[in-house]
Amino acid sequence: MTWRDVPEPELSRPDAAGWLRAVLRGVPLALLIFGGFVLLLLLRLIERPLFGPQRPMTPFITRFVCRTALRILGIRYTVHGKPMDHPGGVVSNHASWLDILSLNASQRVYFVSKADVAAWPGIGMLARGVGTVFIRRDPRDAGAQKTTFEARLHAGHKLLFFPEGTSSDGLRVLPFKSTLFAAFFSDTLREFSYIQPASVSYIAPDAKNPHFYGWWGDMEFAPHMLQVLAAPKQGRIEVTYHAPLKVADFADRKQLAAACEAAVSSGLSVSERSEP
Repeated sequence: MTWRDVPEPELSRPDAAGWLRAVLRGVPLALLIFGGFVLLLLLRLIERPLFGPQRPMTPFITRFVCRTALRILGIRYTVHGKPMDHPGGVVSNHASWLDILSLNASQRVYFVSKADVAAWPGIGMLARGVGTVFIRRDPRDAGAQKTTFEARLHAGHKLLFFPEGTSSDGLRVLPFKSTLFAAFFSDTLREFSYIQPASVSYIAPDAKNPHFYGWWGDMEFAPHMLQVLAAPKQGRIEVTYHAPLKVADFADRKQLAAACEAAVSSGLSVSERSEP
C-alpha cells in the first residue's frame, strides 16, 4: 500500500457564512494579484531594456503580493533558517498551490515548472510574467535544460523546483527524482552552484483534516481554493531553510538528490500536527 491508496478527502461545501468569508477574502485577493501583475508588467517595460534578463526590481513586487496574499487569507506564516546568498537552486516538497505564495514570500526565486502550465488559462500568464522557467521532464531535453539553467543562473536568478515531480497531501515527502539536478553538474555550474533544501509544512486549522491544505491527485483547483477561502479559522505555514549543499561536494546527481530529500524530510514533522 502506498500513500496514493489513501482516498482524497472530500472538499467541504461552504455554508452562507463560508460564502461570505470567501467573497471577503477572494475579492481583495484577486485585486491584489492582478493589480500587482499589471504593475509588474509596467515595471518590466523599464527593467528589461536596462537590465536584460536580470530582474533587480520586479521580484520585490512578487514578494509583496505573496506575503500580502497570505495575510488576506489569514494564514499565519513563519520562516525558520535563512535563504542562502549563494548562486544556485532551491528544492522543496510540493503540497499545494499555496507553495507558490509560501516560497515566493520569503525570498526572490524563479520557479521551474512543467511546460504545459504555460498554457493554463490565467495561471500560465501569471507564471510567464514573473519569470517562471518552463521545461519538459524528459531526459532527452537535458542539454536544453542545462543551457537554460546556465543562462538564468548567470543572470543572478535563483531557481526553485520540486524534485518530487508532483504534489502530495502535505504530510510526507515523496521520493526525489534526480533529473533536474543533472544540469547543476555541468562544467560551468558545478564548481560555484549550491542547492538549498527547504521544507514547507502546512498545519491544518483546529478540527480540520490534517490534509486540509494538501492539493493533489484529481482535486480540482477552484473547489480547493474555495474551501481555503471559506474556512472560519486558518492554520499556519512554516518554511524551514536548511544548510545549502555545494554541488561539487557530491559525486553525482543521485547523491545530491538523496541528500536534499533527507534534509527536506527532516523539517516536515510539524505538518503532522493540527493547529491548537
